[in-house]
Amino acid sequence: MQFYDVIKNRTSIKEFKNTTIDKDKIDRMINAAMMSPSWKNSSCYKFIIVEDKDKKDIIANAVKNETDEAGKAIKEAPIAAVVVADPDKSGEVDGKQYYLVDGAIAMEHFILAATEEGYGTCWIAALDEDMVRRALSIPEKYRIVGITPVGEIKQEKGHYAAKSAGEYVFRDSWNEAYVGNSKVLH
Repeated sequence: MQFYDVIKNRTSIKEFKNTTIDKDKIDRMINAAMMSPSWKNSSCYKFIIVEDKDKKDIIANAVKNETDEAGKAIKEAPIAAVVVADPDKSGEVDGKQYYLVDGAIAMEHFILAATEEGYGTCWIAALDEDMVRRALSIPEKYRIVGITPVGEIKQEKGHYAAKSAGEYVFRDSWNEAYVGNSKVLH
């Protein structure tokens, strides 16, 4: 896939087929995450690849959503990638803690690599951190950045209706709509 095809194909998937993921593909996803940039090259994040059904069930029950779609996705997917980061190992400038940014960049690299490999993912961050921490023996100093189930997509899902760049992108100052020449990808 070309880069923009990966971006176009990356959607939030919450239903997966019951198939395993080849370890070489998981390795490539992990390597993509490890190539992500971080604040002062701190690489304050860690990944936990969860395959154990009982642990995935506990993690799924920790999800705080109005529907059970995200939790069900974690249970159904062959793996769930849990991304954690150490706030003390990253930086803080003007009250902005960069561990969240560093962890998010690594997680998105992982997710884009999963998309390139033909798998679906869904970024999940609304959860009971302590429940996940206990289930996976995560040390107290780490914060959970997010979780993504990863698996073969049960049913393809398209993007929502295309958004106007003029509503989201400004030129030079607020409310000066950006007007470009290119079409929206989806």
